[in-house]
Amino acid sequence: MSTYQQMPSTGNQRTMSGGGNYMDVGEMPMDKNQQTMMWTQHQYMADSGIQSGATTQAPSISSKGHADEMEDDSMDTSRMQMFEWDQNFGQGFTQEQVDEMNQQLNQTRSQRVRAAMFPETLEEGMQIPSTQIHPSEPTAVQRLAEPSQMLKHAVVNLINYQDDADLATRAIPELTKLLNDEDQVVVSQAAMMVHQLSKKEASRHAIMNSPQMIAALVRAMSNTNDVETTRCAAGTLHNLSHHRQGLLAIFKSGGIPALVKLLSSPVESVLFYAITTLHNLLLHQEGAKMAVRLAGGLQKMVALLQRNNVKFLAITTDCLQILAYGNQESKLIILASGGPAELVRIMRSYTYEKLLWTTSRVLKVLSVCPSNKPAIVESGGLQALAMHLGHQSQRLVQNCLWTLRNLSDAATKTDTLENLLQLLTQLLSSNDINVVTCAAGILSNLTCNNQRNKITVCQVGGIEALVRTIMQAGDREEITEPAVCALRHLTSRHPEAEMAQNAVRLHYGLPILVKLLHPPSRWPLIKAVVGLIRNLALCPANHAPLREHGALPRIVQLLIRAHQDTQRQRASVASNGSQTGSSYVDGVRMEEIVEGTVGALHILAREAHNRAIIRGLNCIPLFVQLLYSPIENIQRVAAGVLCELAADKEGAEMIEQEGATAPLTELLHSRNEGVATYAAAVLFRMSEDKPQDYKKRLSVELTSSLFRGDPMAWNEGPGGPGFEDVGMLGVDEPQYRDSMGYPPAHHGSQGSIHSGSHHDMSRSGFDPHMPVDAMQGLDVGSHQGSNYGPMDQLPDLGTPSAELNFENLDSITPGDPNQMAAAAWFDTDL
Repeated sequence: MSTYQQMPSTGNQRTMSGGGNYMDVGEMPMDKNQQTMMWTQHQYMADSGIQSGATTQAPSISSKGHADEMEDDSMDTSRMQMFEWDQNFGQGFTQEQVDEMNQQLNQTRSQRVRAAMFPETLEEGMQIPSTQIHPSEPTAVQRLAEPSQMLKHAVVNLINYQDDADLATRAIPELTKLLNDEDQVVVSQAAMMVHQLSKKEASRHAIMNSPQMIAALVRAMSNTNDVETTRCAAGTLHNLSHHRQGLLAIFKSGGIPALVKLLSSPVESVLFYAITTLHNLLLHQEGAKMAVRLAGGLQKMVALLQRNNVKFLAITTDCLQILAYGNQESKLIILASGGPAELVRIMRSYTYEKLLWTTSRVLKVLSVCPSNKPAIVESGGLQALAMHLGHQSQRLVQNCLWTLRNLSDAATKTDTLENLLQLLTQLLSSNDINVVTCAAGILSNLTCNNQRNKITVCQVGGIEALVRTIMQAGDREEITEPAVCALRHLTSRHPEAEMAQNAVRLHYGLPILVKLLHPPSRWPLIKAVVGLIRNLALCPANHAPLREHGALPRIVQLLIRAHQDTQRQRASVASNGSQTGSSYVDGVRMEEIVEGTVGALHILAREAHNRAIIRGLNCIPLFVQLLYSPIENIQRVAAGVLCELAADKEGAEMIEQEGATAPLTELLHSRNEGVATYAAAVLFRMSEDKPQDYKKRLSVELTSSLFRGDPMAWNEGPGGPGFEDVGMLGVDEPQYRDSMGYPPAHHGSQGSIHSGSHHDMSRSGFDPHMPVDAMQGLDVGSHQGSNYGPMDQLPDLGTPSAELNFENLDSITPGDPNQMAAAAWFDTDL
């Protein structure tokens, strides 16, 4: 029994949860021997004596101090430990036992230190007593062991490093001679020794410092037919390529052509060494890209895409991306070597994320090349990329989206994209701004000129998703502009168009669209919104809400502002004698804004209340002035809106008072049949209150003007040729861009293909020379150069001998049948 537990209590006792009575050590009367034995138990049994002292303490002298501690809620663990020892052993040790333990610990102290710090110096079978109390609490010696071992290893490494460096320095001159030997067996043995040396850092640095050695390795690698020599030499260069100094040495020694040559090797290890070394050179060595291109590396790397090792393919595709990025010639070489088809096959066939990511990066770079675009699309690139839009890897999804957006303007004829269109519609609800931006841009492009894709997007809830996206985007025009353009396409020229026009209203899109006509919206977005409002106005149910939200006054304000800009530009041109008469703001011609706003007012003016508001906004004088515009499309929309306004007596009188008769009479002789027909309709309506003789003379004048060609041309078919095809050009023809004066279109700051921003985005994988698509225009009509949709129907003028009848302006749409074939190219989506 321990001494302090058998003594009768003279102080306060504490009852422990373990069931034993515990008396504070400071409250027990002890003689000298008892104190020594108690200290021995507490110190040596609870700590080794070499312990850090974390669980040791001097015996208490004052009972007061311990009583205060025991009354604290948290019990002192050291005294709890002493109590537990007492419970376990039940008795103390004699003085002789204590002395013996002290002697044993003193004798084995040096062995314990050696065992911890230098275990290899101990004799086998020697037993060292452990002084560790608990496995989770190392002793002081154990704590010191780890840093001492590190120090020992560092010293050993320094000794070995110096030995390696000295050995390599002495051996390199001799090995260099051997590598240049005529005996291929000698060369092979030397290459093997150099390869072994290159595996150690010190000797590797020595090799790098010897240009003669590097040159000898490259020469041996190029000239030998021995597989082992080639493998060892390539392996050495591979080891050196992990250091900048080594890369420079390889580059200066002409190693790149030799490594490119090895890409044809049938040996797997040689291929691995060659491609990884070239990869390191391309990443970190200036001038390596051009050297690889000149050595024919691109062609060989494309050929290697047929292999099936995913990690090898990942390195190869990354090399292709580095070489093709920002270099048009490399992109064309990849195309000529059949690269697009192989890259698309990889995207379809593999699941290794890193390979898919590196391959998608190559496709992204190639997707901005006008020559590679159709090749990727024809190889099924859109469908292959769509397979990974649900992948967990965000970097892969983002690259696929960027690539799809770049390709989408070349895929407007592709129909088998139902799965992709559905995924893109779902991605519009993503929380990632970049994902939403790309999804909106892709949808905008794929719905341009493609009736099947429009129907698909409408059927999968695209209208609601796009309206919601516009609402949530706020003033982020990189999202709102392509989303509005997509809606513009979906509300025109397909069987579901009327449903789409109603759906925009039913999903509360009209207020936000009118709001986008106000600052801070820039001209590219305003142009798209004006076109969408023009399409929405084709649905009579949208007229009242648009009017109530203030669309008419704002459109007129935009018209006046744009017209003033064009007038200032013309005045400047006249004073400076310059030939460029177009006014650009944010990449948008102000003439386009004039044409778009007047076209929207033309459709809105079909409703009587809207006509009254337009008359009250005092813009009829401006419409009359626009009849003198040198731009035929502006003449047409101006005559068109005047035609609608002339339906009311008040409007006809105001038009006549503004002196419209003279320009309208002149426009009767216009080469554009739409302009001539609208002018005739306005003149006819203005003549309703005139004497019969005046009407007769006007009828003769109109007949001779409108039927100066084939008199029967107006009677073809059950309503004549479609007016929407008059004077139209396909978007692929250069005249289309010239006629409208469009600047080269490209992605905006966040990737919108519709943005008017002119930043150079080619460095980010965006296409700086994307052809202008019809979606960028405003389809108010469809005459030469116009981006507008089908005009409303014009009157059946009958035969030349018949009396002109302008009562029903929705009966027929005259046009030029010879140009109807071009209509398929032109999207009147607005």
